[in-house]
Amino acid sequence: MPQNAAWALLTPNLRRHPHKTAYRCGDASLTYAGLADAVARAGARLAASGARPGDRIGCVLPDGPAAAVALLGAMWIGACPVPLPTNLGPEDYAFILEDAGAQLLVAEPDHPAPSRTSARLLPAASLTDPEPALAGDGSSPHVPGPDDLALMLYTSGSTGRPKGVPHGHADILRPIETFGRVLGLSENDVLFSVSKMSFAYGLIASLTLALGYGATAVLLSDKPAPDAVFAAIGRFRPSVVFAVPSVYGLLLRAMEPGDDLSGVRLFYSAGEALPPALFAAWRDRTGSAPCEGIGSTEAYNVFISNRPGQAQAGTTGRLVPGYEARLVDEAGQDVPDGQPGALRIRGQGLAVEYWNLPDKTRETMLPGGWVRTGDLFVAQGGVYVHQGRCDDMLKVAGRFVSPQVVENVLLTHPEVAECAVSACRVDGLERPLAVVVAREGAATDAAQAAALRRFARDRLPEEMCPARVEFVAALPKTSTGKIIRRTLRRD
Repeated sequence: MPQNAAWALLTPNLRRHPHKTAYRCGDASLTYAGLADAVARAGARLAASGARPGDRIGCVLPDGPAAAVALLGAMWIGACPVPLPTNLGPEDYAFILEDAGAQLLVAEPDHPAPSRTSARLLPAASLTDPEPALAGDGSSPHVPGPDDLALMLYTSGSTGRPKGVPHGHADILRPIETFGRVLGLSENDVLFSVSKMSFAYGLIASLTLALGYGATAVLLSDKPAPDAVFAAIGRFRPSVVFAVPSVYGLLLRAMEPGDDLSGVRLFYSAGEALPPALFAAWRDRTGSAPCEGIGSTEAYNVFISNRPGQAQAGTTGRLVPGYEARLVDEAGQDVPDGQPGALRIRGQGLAVEYWNLPDKTRETMLPGGWVRTGDLFVAQGGVYVHQGRCDDMLKVAGRFVSPQVVENVLLTHPEVAECAVSACRVDGLERPLAVVVAREGAATDAAQAAALRRFARDRLPEEMCPARVEFVAALPKTSTGKIIRRTLRRD
């Protein structure tokens, strides 16, 4: 019988170091004892508001102690929290909350999300109401059954409508003994995830790993602007920082001599492939090579990762213990080392369905426990190198072209800040299109576009060279920082 995930994350810390700080966010802090008390109160308030085991509860809150309390409080009583970003569009809130069947919504009253749903609003401040006579004191956690849900995350929608991914209580704890060990975490660490808790990567870092190791987590309620990130690092001195590549790029461009990162022993990157040029620039500027890995909402974990101190530019790393992988061709046959193949993974804790999407479930969750990730990799001697998303691949002159390979070359140009490669039509044929964000002060005219095409032609095979280069002020991205390449196609 699985443990209640909230109980398993809180109780050992309450026994071992109740007065240790669990969360720090701006001027607010919360000890493990305070967290446990707040979670019990939140669970009682949710139960008094009608929440029952199995009910889905939407949570639209900025990162902060209140968000952690809401999520854990829902898990405590056996309900299933559905954390959502605070910056979604009205249609996204309406779709997700309806799709999830959320009965309650925990949010600030002035947030637009409550107006888009029939779910009953429960103001975040009411969760920790000091009123003693709440229905059900919340002191005993719900004991989950093997099929009970603990959490439902929605994919970031980089390939279409967000999909609900439900996870059980044991799944929530899995990263502690797998990914956390790869990182060498301990209770002495201070973890800071720039990625938010509405995103699997951020929730794993700020909730599962932080509490699972009895560490302290730093939370940033604001948008991850460089000055806010640097201020949090300087004030709270985290030992491990988690972020996506686009954030590392922003930080690198905004970094000033007074920004002190010396207390950080590990910078971790996931959510998207880390371009080799950005890896090298970060290492050269900070003296610390970022460590890269890949995970997914479906895994609620990182399943391939470099090891701290052994990271190599352009590689995603080796399998995290507990996972198996296959790289297969279009016919589903294993490919040999050195050949690109679509990644399938297997291991404990993988989601077994998409919520309300049986056809997509059958397409992705395969017999034998294998799950299609949608990523293209090359493996050599157990080391995996990401080649891009399978659905982003272009077919040019009869050959498949990885946008990521082209992007990695263009990103080495000193006047390119960001770029994404998609497809355009030239004389009716598909050709690569490079969409570029230029560095400040760099030219963005036709001559510069031609210069970038020559730069690529000197370094890439003909079929990979962009037929067109367009300049934009910003690339389209999901709420988690992933580039939405499909919107860049010029058919």
